[in-house]
Amino acid sequence: MTEYTVLEAITAAMSDAMTADRSVVVLGEDVGVSGGIFRATQGLQQEFGPERIIDTPLDEKGIVAHAIGMGLYGLRPVVEVQFSGFIHDAFEQIMFCGSKYRWLTGGEYSCPMVLRAPSYGGIKGGFWHSQSPEAYFLHGGGIKVLTPTTPEDCYRSLLAAIADPDPVLVIEPVPLYRSLRGEFERDGVPIELGTARTVREGSDVTILTWGPQVLQVTAVTESMAAEGSARCEVLDLRSLVPLDLDTIVKSVRRTGRVLIVHEAARSGGFGAELATLIQHKAFGWLHAPIERVTGHDVPYNFSTGDEFYRPDPVRIRAGITRLMEFEF
Repeated sequence: MTEYTVLEAITAAMSDAMTADRSVVVLGEDVGVSGGIFRATQGLQQEFGPERIIDTPLDEKGIVAHAIGMGLYGLRPVVEVQFSGFIHDAFEQIMFCGSKYRWLTGGEYSCPMVLRAPSYGGIKGGFWHSQSPEAYFLHGGGIKVLTPTTPEDCYRSLLAAIADPDPVLVIEPVPLYRSLRGEFERDGVPIELGTARTVREGSDVTILTWGPQVLQVTAVTESMAAEGSARCEVLDLRSLVPLDLDTIVKSVRRTGRVLIVHEAARSGGFGAELATLIQHKAFGWLHAPIERVTGHDVPYNFSTGDEFYRPDPVRIRAGITRLMEFEF
């Protein structure tokens, strides 16, 4: 096996997919000559040519509109949105065009298209470069939403997204691009969509999370387990649509307590939907109200202050403690 960073794993997935299938193309701002703002496509234009690694104007709505046309006519476009904070300009094309063609045509047409969205805070990128946009895309239907974290999950999730017949949004963990490394076999095998990963097992609390928070939550829970204060089971959801509800419910029925941790703002975040689903499916097993530790209901801080907006170890630990100490 070979060790990869998250960024190297993403590049490897695109390269392997393009080698296996000539219908796969990549387009976006500076993805060709420059290799993308994060260099995720570095070397791909030299390998596959400018007709398959396509530099575009600075126009997210136009990029996605062209990708939709490509998908409808038999190609498999992979769009790089430089930062997910810029994806909203293309929201109409994504949610009211690309994600709806299968339904509008009664299944006659599908629209394979991948949207790579570098996301999350932690790089002091400020308002436009620190977004967690998943909730915006969970409401309309017709699009899958993936949130891989580890290098292997990023590799296999992107392969699965490219092979999927419908639009897929891949929310990528920018803070982990170069800081997180892992070994895996580069074998071209995609992940099975809709499967959560059990990061660590436990019997006291189920913690549901995704993205860079997986690492922070794991560190806190391992510390608390070493102290003997709580044995937490950590689930990295990896895929929000489709959602591995069976694994979530089985874990909750074992532990009876639930903490949901995400970077996005609290109100209207996907954590609220998770809490509702758990209440519906496992209410009788709960020993305490469901807790959430999230971002705040304000715009992301400008250039500094990541540590105040994002969930941190103190807030995560406090959430676990509240669950353990709750009494009816």
